[in-house]
Amino acid sequence: MTEEILVNVTPRETRVAVVENGMLQELHIERGWSRGVVGNIYKGKVQRVMPGMQAAFVEIGLDRAAFLHANDIQRAQPVRDDGAADAFPVPAPVPLITELLREGQDIVVQVVKDPIGSKGARLTTQISIPSRYLVLLPQSRVVGVSARIEDEGERARLKGLVTELAIPVGSPGYIVRTNAEGQPAEALAEDVAYLGRAWALVERQVRDAAVGSCVYEDLSLPMRAVRDLMRRDVEKVKVDSRETCERLRAFAAQYMPALGPAEAGLAEKIEHYGGARPVFDLYGVEDEIKRALEKEVPLKSGGYLVIDQTEAMTTVDVNTGSFLGQRNLEETVYRTNLEAAQAVARQLRLRNLGGIIIIDFIDMHDAEHRRQVLRTLEKSLARDHAKTTVYDFSPLGLVEMTRKRTVESLERQLCEPCHECGGRGMLKTAETVTYEIFREITRAVRQFEAARLLVIASPKVVARITDEESATVVELEEFLGKSIRFQADTQYLQEQFDVVLL
Repeated sequence: MTEEILVNVTPRETRVAVVENGMLQELHIERGWSRGVVGNIYKGKVQRVMPGMQAAFVEIGLDRAAFLHANDIQRAQPVRDDGAADAFPVPAPVPLITELLREGQDIVVQVVKDPIGSKGARLTTQISIPSRYLVLLPQSRVVGVSARIEDEGERARLKGLVTELAIPVGSPGYIVRTNAEGQPAEALAEDVAYLGRAWALVERQVRDAAVGSCVYEDLSLPMRAVRDLMRRDVEKVKVDSRETCERLRAFAAQYMPALGPAEAGLAEKIEHYGGARPVFDLYGVEDEIKRALEKEVPLKSGGYLVIDQTEAMTTVDVNTGSFLGQRNLEETVYRTNLEAAQAVARQLRLRNLGGIIIIDFIDMHDAEHRRQVLRTLEKSLARDHAKTTVYDFSPLGLVEMTRKRTVESLERQLCEPCHECGGRGMLKTAETVTYEIFREITRAVRQFEAARLLVIASPKVVARITDEESATVVELEEFLGKSIRFQADTQYLQEQFDVVLL
């Protein structure tokens, strides 16, 4: 599998695309005026404690107060007789929020979820700072290893190295990231030193900063992309800004050295793209972005997906479409569902859809077919950086799954609700609006005195009234004893109208 990372930089927007085998898999966007705050650490103040919700609102300097639940508040770890923290403490009951926080209290918090829609940011006091190979846990003493590193020997080696580097009493805890697999002790030691300096800076900032100040800000999008997305199997990172390219090469040279003389460092894979054709156009990324904003996703077989994102969940419906198959109905359905499982995994990652996701595969009677479709979905999700959990087919034949959501979906980053339908996706027909106007005319005449009436509405509605409903208008004028005039205004949307008494 060939994988490339494309970085497109403009003065107010930066976009990073992950392309695998020529197909866009992920898109990350950062705009100067709306940069995400996930990972940032703030010195905040408790604004309001809500015992009924076991939570509190904390002022951290954003437009809306942020949300902190009792489960996300760091508490003291059990300590054994030998002075070490228990690596697997027995979960203690969560204390009441009123025992943990009080209104007006200063508190150091980290954002774990950006403000989404009408909801404020989600916070935690369980601080973590990531580097290339490790995640620092300043308030913990546990050393853990990513579950994605499956080789037991490698897990033991990495845990032993990091534990040895963190020998001093009272040293913080660490999580060993997937990227650390195969890395030498020197690379891990550099990360430990870097994280130590970063945390010391945060502690100084906390002492000196005012409430509502950001005391630690995560790296910019291009830097995060190199840190989190760039693996040894990435062939190239193409950057269309020479200045950004040089910064990324310097960053990679410092934090991602070569494993040995025979291997090139990751910095050498970062190259400046100076072609006349935009880099996203060259790889077809712009066209893929347009398609990722549509509800329907065509499948190569002739089937298609229909993806609907709502406030509560995302639903994916699988249809055979024009795919007729060659054997029988069950085989046709099975082949369509297998293709759909791979397409769903890619679309979730590309559109950055999170939360609860319901997939309505086409009904299959064969239990083995259902197992294979589920296995294909899980395998296709394996390269997804976001945490996913997939459940078995429900009695109704639906697959329920969750995908961790930390930022807005692609659609909500790039689009806004339709100004005409308000995001419903549907408009009242001209006929419906016509009858609403007739009812409003009757209501207005009964309430107020007027010699005549003027109705202002959209051209389509007025055209329908004066054409198809002209006889109804005459009858209404005779019944009310009033003259009614209709005026078309292009500024009016289809559902808008005004009845003016003259």
